[in-house]
Amino acid sequence: MERIKSLFIIKTKFEAFLVIYALALGATQRGAVYLSQYPGTGGKLLAAACCGAVFMAGGKILDALEYQRGV
Repeated sequence: MERIKSLFIIKTKFEAFLVIYALALGATQRGAVYLSQYPGTGGKLLAAACCGAVFMAGGKILDALEYQRGV
């Protein structure tokens, strides 16, 4: 069980950046869908919110990684 659990723990900055990249791909795809479904200002605001969420989550992941290391 420990081996499976260790697969879901981010240990290095490289792994963190891979997770952030995957989040960014999903957010931009969702933002593109919002732009097509809600043309105009509403769609642009929703797309920007998707991208902003990735910035906040990415920063939190990197901060948690540094905290975990004890820096």
